[in-house]
Amino acid sequence: MLLNSKALSVAIIGLCLSGVALAAEKRISKSDLPPAVQKTAEKESQGSIVRGYTTDTESGRVEYEVQMTIHGHSKDVTIAPDGQLIEVEQQVTMDTLPADVKTGLQGKVGKGRITKIESLTKHGSIVAYEAQVVTAGKHSEMQVGPDGQPLDHEE
Repeated sequence: MLLNSKALSVAIIGLCLSGVALAAEKRISKSDLPPAVQKTAEKESQGSIVRGYTTDTESGRVEYEVQMTIHGHSKDVTIAPDGQLIEVEQQVTMDTLPADVKTGLQGKVGKGRITKIESLTKHGSIVAYEAQVVTAGKHSEMQVGPDGQPLDHEE
C-alpha cells in the first residue's frame, strides 16, 4: 500500500524530529574534549570517580559535561569549549540544607517523596536547589531558590 505524499511528508518530519531529540546528548571520551575543557575537567574532578563525558548543544552553544561521583554523591559539571565553568550540579543531603530551603522543598513536595537533591551553582554561587520527587509512582523535578522561595524560571 502506497502512502500519499501528505502522509509521507508527516512521517519524514516525525522521523527527523525524533532524530533531533535523540541526538541531543552524545557520550564521548576524555580524549574528545578540547584541551581547555580537559584542564577544567581535571581540576573539577580531583578526588572523584569520573563516570563519563558528554557533549550537547544548548541554545546553539556547544557544552561539555563531566559526570562524577565524589564521597558517594553525584557531581556533574558543565564546561564551555573555552574551558569556562558554566554550571555545577552537586548532590546534597536534606540535613545540610539551610532551614528556608528545607521548608521550601517540603512545602512543594506535598504527598511526594524526595529521592535526590542537588545544588545548582553558576558563576560560583548557588542559584537553586533541585529535588527529584516520586509521587504515586510518577517521577518529577522541582526547584526552589537559594532562599527556599519558588523561582520565576527554571535554572
